[in-house]
Amino acid sequence: MSEERAVTVLVAVQSPDEEAAAVTVLGAQPHVTVARRCAELSELLASAEAGGGTVAVVSGDLPGLDREAVARLRVAGLRVVVIEDPATPAARLAGLGGDAVVAGGDAENLVAAVRGDGQEAAAPPVPAEPASRPGTIVAVWGPSGSPGRTTTAIELAAALAGVGSGAPRRTGLLRRPRPVPQPHGSSTVVLADADTYASSVTSRLGLLDDAPGLAAAARAAGQGVLDVVTLAGHSPVALPGVRVLTGITRASRWPELPASSLDVVFQRCRELAAWTVVDCGPVLETDELLMYDTRAPQRNGATLSALHAADVVVVVGGADPVGLQRLVRGLEDLRDAPVPVPAARLVVVNRVRVSAVGRRAEAQVRDALARYGGVGDAHLVPDDPAGLDAALLSGRVLAECAPSSPARDAFEGLAARVRDLVPVPVPV
Repeated sequence: MSEERAVTVLVAVQSPDEEAAAVTVLGAQPHVTVARRCAELSELLASAEAGGGTVAVVSGDLPGLDREAVARLRVAGLRVVVIEDPATPAARLAGLGGDAVVAGGDAENLVAAVRGDGQEAAAPPVPAEPASRPGTIVAVWGPSGSPGRTTTAIELAAALAGVGSGAPRRTGLLRRPRPVPQPHGSSTVVLADADTYASSVTSRLGLLDDAPGLAAAARAAGQGVLDVVTLAGHSPVALPGVRVLTGITRASRWPELPASSLDVVFQRCRELAAWTVVDCGPVLETDELLMYDTRAPQRNGATLSALHAADVVVVVGGADPVGLQRLVRGLEDLRDAPVPVPAARLVVVNRVRVSAVGRRAEAQVRDALARYGGVGDAHLVPDDPAGLDAALLSGRVLAECAPSSPARDAFEGLAARVRDLVPVPVPV
């Protein structure tokens, strides 16, 4: 029999009595050492990132304890054990992402959890619903230079929802409340703006931008209280069948979108809608690792979280010499992304026009991508300045203000290709 593994514990418990009981119980166990009793979360995180322990025992009422803090502890290599607090619902504690949740005063389960022998923390229960596959996440990404990521994301979401195909048209800029779409319906879509550099879905659709829905959902996820009902409250219906999680109002607010919280948001989006279309920022680097000696918030964490969660990645580039060069390099960057991106990929080239590419514009674009980027099945969207300008001016989508637009037809074709990649069965 192999020798039992030594365990070093960092304790951060609010109640003095609870802390003393935990330290006494753990200190009496063989091969278990209480290395530090931390008075606050910042001391615990510093000790963990300095390599001071292998297990963190924290109380549910520890000020500042959220999903991001638990993620930092786990990145530092610690197992996280949460002691229940009578004033904190157990479901919230389980939603923080710890390894185990034990009742206060339960010495036996506390020791088992610290050693790794206890029952893992269960995820918050999900309301029962008809059997169907989870919703699909489509990340819309592209290199810098305004290749049309936001336009593609909005039009793709509208096409997936069937906007304009028998749905009532809006007659003014003011939105009236619409019936809540049923989860997992074949045309329910969540459009999420996760661009931390130039969020623009809100202004593009003419919505109020005083309450970023995605940031609010991320805060709820960070506190372990995000469920489908809460997510629906943060994502109003802006188009028939399309809910919108609006983005941050200022680029400086990017720390409000931590990747650890967005991972949960995207999971809940799968439960709320059949499709989730995420408008991503252009940058993939994790420069924070080079700029700080300790772990720092990642500005591009929102984009990386969306790409990692996606079932399909739509890569958008511009149909001009500069845009195509950036697209080819962007495809290389995506292959070398800091997180795994196992999703199927569709390459979209926007604003295909003779004036920027020359005669036989479509053939030249396809030839260039095949030769330099190894892309043989790019989806081309023709330039339609009149239709897109009308959509921008009115805060609507092409299906509403320019239904005969050739660009709209191309986006409908893109939606069909996405559906073919990840078919969504109709619930029985």
